[in-house]
Amino acid sequence: MIRFENVTKRYRGTSKPALQSVDFEVQRGEFVFLVGPSGSGKSTCLRMVLREEAPSQGRVVVLGRDLRTVSNRKAPYFRRHIGAVFQDFRLLPTKTVSQNVAFALEVIGASRAFTRQSVPEVLALVGLEGKGKRLPHELSGGEQQRVAIARALVNRPQVLLADEPTGNLDPATSVGIMQLLARINATGTTVLMATHEAGFVDEMQRRVIELHEGEMTRDERHGGYGDTSSLPSLAPGPERGAAAVAALTAVLEVHRETVAGVGMSAEEDVAPAAPVAEHGPSTAAAPERAPENPALRAADPREPALHEPEPPTAAAAAQRQAPADRAEPAAGQAAEAADEGEPADDQTRPFAETPAPLLPDALGLADRLGLGDAGDDEVGPTR
Repeated sequence: MIRFENVTKRYRGTSKPALQSVDFEVQRGEFVFLVGPSGSGKSTCLRMVLREEAPSQGRVVVLGRDLRTVSNRKAPYFRRHIGAVFQDFRLLPTKTVSQNVAFALEVIGASRAFTRQSVPEVLALVGLEGKGKRLPHELSGGEQQRVAIARALVNRPQVLLADEPTGNLDPATSVGIMQLLARINATGTTVLMATHEAGFVDEMQRRVIELHEGEMTRDERHGGYGDTSSLPSLAPGPERGAAAVAALTAVLEVHRETVAGVGMSAEEDVAPAAPVAEHGPSTAAAPERAPENPALRAADPREPALHEPEPPTAAAAAQRQAPADRAEPAAGQAAEAADEGEPADDQTRPFAETPAPLLPDALGLADRLGLGDAGDDEVGPTR
């Protein structure tokens, strides 16, 4: 079905060949995995099967034909017998699902009757019933890959090539695609698939051809992906900022506990209100007393003061005594002026420092409003 005979491929401008003396054969109905690291030559092998690349040395035989004898003009006719599925889907964005699938039949000149019959059948095979009128952007990644597989199968090819068909899909969707490819292979179609999915290769246990730097290093039936112990592993590293976040969380927790403890202590310190003594049913409730001046209540000897007054300091006593001493001469001068019938002259008053403000209880209404002794500080136009 597919045979590589000592194939070597060199690209212009490179010193190392992409493929070096590769030799293998795939039988009809086989499911073969091409594995190896990136750049090992897997995609080059698939392009040679499609006649997109020609070998520099050796020969490639597909479906019994030596591809060296297939001209560029006849290559499209040759590719009708081979289906291809790519990693990037390659769907026509302006055509519906059914139109994308039918396009593969239109280019080969299939009849409309055959197209109308084949398209629904292949869509049902890949699990897309009822989605034939949707556009590609209305589908998920897995559904778009199923459309690409349906387009590759609608010609009923003998060989199906798959180049990383699950590379852009999530694990669950990838499993569905692999199951679909296995069902297609069960119908007799030969499947050649290039992949990096070690889990699928190990589980399916199909034939495995391994390439490394362009050379074939292994051809094993019922094999696995290979030894992966040499691959570098990613060790979990410390999360940056995790220690600071943990410390801040601990500080905030301690702060909340402290605030809660202080609040509970304050509630316990508040004494409950004393219950009202009951004097019997005929006793009337005592009327509420009006608020009294604390100073007057403290002066009453019959009731104790609410707060003991603090003893006056020497500075405070001197301040209170100064206004009284200054008031006595002024009062004397005012009395003499009244006896003589002359008004008291404010200019004859001795200069003194501004007295300290009196207590609110000792000030009159005019003093509180700043209207007392208005002649002392007159405000008028300046000359």
